[in-house]
Amino acid sequence: MTEGKRVLGPDDVRRATTRMAHEIIERNRGLDGVVLVGLQRGGVWLAESLGDEIARIGHPVPVGSLDISLYRDDIGRRPVVPGSVSSLPSEVDGARVVLVDDVLYTGRSVKAALDALNDYGRPDCVQLAVMVDRGHRELPIRPDFVGKNLPTSLGESVEVTLDGVTIIDASGIDAPSGDSVHSDSGEKR
Repeated sequence: MTEGKRVLGPDDVRRATTRMAHEIIERNRGLDGVVLVGLQRGGVWLAESLGDEIARIGHPVPVGSLDISLYRDDIGRRPVVPGSVSSLPSEVDGARVVLVDDVLYTGRSVKAALDALNDYGRPDCVQLAVMVDRGHRELPIRPDFVGKNLPTSLGESVEVTLDGVTIIDASGIDAPSGDSVHSDSGEKR
């Protein structure tokens, strides 16, 4: 893990995941038709963790992944990461889809996810769950379920894993201003 200021430890991430799982069940008045879809790469582990916790609380829900790389508005500025695949566990038509990502920042990844999801059908509704909302939105997107609101500066990035959440001084990282670094792959977005 990159050095920085740790703001959440593994127990904090587990507690936030448990709370978010309960909130998903409560908000949807149960689990009928609920599908969790993690955004490649950072959201997949969180979607799986939420799915495990929801199964522990109630009953299992389908969990899948969505590759948004070809739907991003900055596709010409950054390489497409090969090997990321979409794997939706069930039909999305009429489903209550909960998109899951590790960090919400500008909102551009979520917009790309909404565009990608439309290629698979028309959900009844789409909700958004994120472990960290760091602010600095460029699009009118707001999460429904948040593990931690974490105001950051544009010169910082946020690293999220099962082991915790760390704020990193990104001024030395060669990335466009304000990009987040996600430790699961080191991917900049």
